[in-house]
Amino acid sequence: MGPLDGIKVLDLTTMVSGPVATMMLADQGADVIKVEPLHGEQMRHIGPPHNDVAAGFFSCNRGKKSLALDLKSDEGKEVLFKLIAETDVFIQNFRPGAIERMGFSEEALRAINEKLIYVSISGFGENGPYAHKRVYDPVIQALSGATDIQADRATGNPQMFRIIIADKVTSVTTAQAISSALYAREKTGEGQHIRISMLETMLAFFWPEGMAGLTYGEREIDVTKFQGVMDLIYPTKDRFITAGAVSDKEWAGMCRALNRQDLIEDARFKTSTDRFVNSQERKQITADEIATWQSDDILKRLDEEGVPCAPLLSRMELMEHEQVVLNDSIQKIDYPGFGEVRQARPAARFDKTPAEIKGPGPKLGEHSREILSQLGYSAEEQQALIDGKKILTAS
Repeated sequence: MGPLDGIKVLDLTTMVSGPVATMMLADQGADVIKVEPLHGEQMRHIGPPHNDVAAGFFSCNRGKKSLALDLKSDEGKEVLFKLIAETDVFIQNFRPGAIERMGFSEEALRAINEKLIYVSISGFGENGPYAHKRVYDPVIQALSGATDIQADRATGNPQMFRIIIADKVTSVTTAQAISSALYAREKTGEGQHIRISMLETMLAFFWPEGMAGLTYGEREIDVTKFQGVMDLIYPTKDRFITAGAVSDKEWAGMCRALNRQDLIEDARFKTSTDRFVNSQERKQITADEIATWQSDDILKRLDEEGVPCAPLLSRMELMEHEQVVLNDSIQKIDYPGFGEVRQARPAARFDKTPAEIKGPGPKLGEHSREILSQLGYSAEEQQALIDGKKILTAS
């Protein structure tokens, strides 16, 4: 059983930021019910489906139960209120004010369950000129400095991460915050409201090194002028690799691996600060030397000298890389109707309460009857709720 065994989560989130957070909780043993509209949430409709489930939706919602409800109806609202009574965590990522208009404010839910952990994810927080704007990952990247950090080093043109980084960093932050709130509740007996802004999450994520030049107000600097135009990507004779030396010991090791011992005492690269200030020259010399080697040969030499290094793998190559295979980092699971499914294993490995992938991403409403039955609804009432019709019999 996972560390969150026995914790019940009611998930009204859509797309990525909330669903990945609750997927992590499900991997760690929580019982997660995903409440969706009768037509399914938007992520279900992005990408071609396989066995009625799109790949992106599967990976964001594995191990959950799907309950399809019309939450605009009195009957749908009644179901959710019944679930709240036995829920530990309620999580939603509608725009500020929407959940209150739906009738599920913190006040309304806490009247039913005062120990509830109530979680609200938003793009920009609840105040300010952007608070009620629609948001997707690129908007957060634009406002958080991500496009400046990723800017093309040669032209200075802004660029975005080619993944939905803001959503997923928010997911990790949210899952961690929920665990902390559950721990606090164990000590105090009190629930609380967690508010998480995607913009603030990314600012915190980037700050340690991405915003280092802004840390000291009296010594504000533009760090981009020290970065040069090259990343730590170097061509060898047969493929691209990366190699980096931060400490003096690592730099000396790199110089020896490249047969350039003369650079160890070079005044431009003598200390970590020297190498930072003269990074463009350092990277260019490193690139010129690495380009003369076969990748296997130079990686072996760098590794023997204790220099962090690796080949640049394609997404197809990583599936068979020995480090990934040996640690079972990508799990291959056979599910009826899906065949072989590949998923990254839960990253946190608990030795006493192991996390595990509990099941596939659910089909729309796959568990509606099971959940409604447990709440005491008759077969006729279940069918009416599934069809989005009024319940004519008393529940």
